[in-house]
Amino acid sequence: MDFMERALDLAEGAAGGVAPRPAVGAVVVARDGETIVGEGATQPNPGAHAEAVALDMAHDAANGGTIYCTLEPHQFRSTTPPCSQAIIDAGIGRVVCPTVDPNPQVAGRGLEHLKSAGIEVINDVDDASQQRADELIEGFAKHVKTGLPFVTVKWAMSLDGKIATRGGDSKWITGSAARAHAHSLRYRSDAVMTGIGTVLADNPRLTARDPKSGTRVYGRPYIRVVVDSNAKMPDDAALLEEDGEVIQAVSNGEAANRRCEVIMAPSQTEDSVDLAAVVRHLGERGCINVLVEAGERLTGSLFDCGLVDKVVVYMSTDKIIGGSDALSPVGGSGPSVIHDVTRLKNVRMEQFGEDIAIIGYVG
Repeated sequence: MDFMERALDLAEGAAGGVAPRPAVGAVVVARDGETIVGEGATQPNPGAHAEAVALDMAHDAANGGTIYCTLEPHQFRSTTPPCSQAIIDAGIGRVVCPTVDPNPQVAGRGLEHLKSAGIEVINDVDDASQQRADELIEGFAKHVKTGLPFVTVKWAMSLDGKIATRGGDSKWITGSAARAHAHSLRYRSDAVMTGIGTVLADNPRLTARDPKSGTRVYGRPYIRVVVDSNAKMPDDAALLEEDGEVIQAVSNGEAANRRCEVIMAPSQTEDSVDLAAVVRHLGERGCINVLVEAGERLTGSLFDCGLVDKVVVYMSTDKIIGGSDALSPVGGSGPSVIHDVTRLKNVRMEQFGEDIAIIGYVG
């Protein structure tokens, strides 16, 4: 078994439920180098960290063994005791950890604490594991440095770049494998944001299925946000029937839906919401990862405001919709010259059945 892969699986299972903490996984392997004697993942605040859970399960069997951690163990007391000291006290002989904690209070000090105690520290892992470990903490890294969440925008489109037909039909442009991956993004996000246009047109529930079992997970994502400048959300909207909080971001609150938490975020532009204020509010609520699933207006506005960190685009390779009135994924003002377009970096492609996903970071 690849022990680091197991630790990463544990971390991904915790993502979306532990903010503002990072999702971390840990696996303790006995002295024989083959037997897992303990494993754990970050618990919701103020519960234990992954390393403490794994060490507690391993108990005396941890002595002389190895712990695989997806993120550097912290060395200071927060709501929990220092994990680096717990590792030392357990008699662990080796720590495998691919990623330094971006929290300025840690930033390598945890690993130095382990080394000073004579514990071997290994940082090198294969490229795929390193990528998974880095992506697991990208939201935490931004939030701990800026107080803002990491914003990912995703959409599904046809080969000719349409997200729906001219009649508004979009079910389904992509296949089941791509949709399952999209659910995993919801599952691992602290909040999902959409616009009132999507609510009125599609009446979505914005719930998530567990990426491993495929079963519906009630209350995930914990927060759903509807950008609804003139407070048009109906009382019978399907998302209001689901577990979890619903935030209605409005610029005019006279007709706000009282089944939601309403935040007033008027923009300088008439009848529009200050999206930067909404994103700040989510950061203040402890959200570290926000997923946007919206139509072209809200998506375009987020790009116009410079609020997008990452893009996930699912593209059907076997469907062409056509139609000059068919919807495109990104509206807004957009730039007037190519020099000013949004550019992505670290772009990669993944295959999901007959569809592909293009994933990149706003540069």
